[in-house]
Amino acid sequence: MKTSATFLFAGLLASPALGRQVPQNVRDLYNSIRAQKSCNNELKGGFYSQEGDSKNFGYCGDHLSDYGIMYLQGKNGQLVNMDIDCDGALGEGDGSCDSSTDTQGQTTFQGDVEGYGKGIKDLNAYIHSFVVLGNDGSKNGYITFKPEQYGVEPLSLVAVVCGDKMFYGVWGDTNGDDGPPLVGEVSDSLGRACYGDAVNGNQAHDDNDILYIAFTGSDAVPGANGAKWNADSFSSFESSLGSLGDRLVSRIGGGGGSNPGNPGNPGNPGNPPSCSWQGHCLGAKCSSDDDCDGDLQCKSHKCSQ
Repeated sequence: MKTSATFLFAGLLASPALGRQVPQNVRDLYNSIRAQKSCNNELKGGFYSQEGDSKNFGYCGDHLSDYGIMYLQGKNGQLVNMDIDCDGALGEGDGSCDSSTDTQGQTTFQGDVEGYGKGIKDLNAYIHSFVVLGNDGSKNGYITFKPEQYGVEPLSLVAVVCGDKMFYGVWGDTNGDDGPPLVGEVSDSLGRACYGDAVNGNQAHDDNDILYIAFTGSDAVPGANGAKWNADSFSSFESSLGSLGDRLVSRIGGGGGSNPGNPGNPGNPGNPPSCSWQGHCLGAKCSSDDDCDGDLQCKSHKCSQ
């Protein structure tokens, strides 16, 4: 068990992907979370990092209001591990997922991906860098958690710190209810970018030292034209998220963004009205005006001015 609060990742196997340099503001966030030991504003707890582990992991909202981010955190200075997801549309000849049988033929947001009209029907775990967030425990009585309730939208950008590097991905799938309620899972391509062949469909990165940062607000969603959805390689897709990712990362700790927006409503650039009801701020999903903070109104199922 690693409980060190310093940003050190010794002895990692070589990765085939170079990765992004971890900016200082993200390093500072990483170290502060590890030093903090536990989350003060836990949005939902009781999750496992891996089967057979303790259920001391959860979704943390300590920086929802100031940075507009949500992340996964454990107890005693831990973050979470990295499991591998092979759900979705796998490439020709790549359907084995290293003989793993824990796969599904589509991701949660398959319809959104196909709706972008880019010639693909779903995310491909061997190409797209995607992260699994949210839990559906409705059938087996497990915990259910919906990131949308806190302003994190489907297919929005997620920054992943793994080893002494960082990658950008999207929230592309959710955890089912076919086992204990788990957190900490990414597409096969993203896992291999982090740790090479040390991870695969049958092998996780078990150390709880991975930081997953999900960004709130509609401006965190690349949309149809903000990412290369029809990319033919991991590097091509991940690099297409660079501009958006860099802008969102600049929110963290005053990390150099020109104007990250009002901290109370970080999803809106410029100078939006403050928001005290997290998950119901500008850009959040809604069904009526009662679902939106303050004077915001529900228009086209989104809280709007």
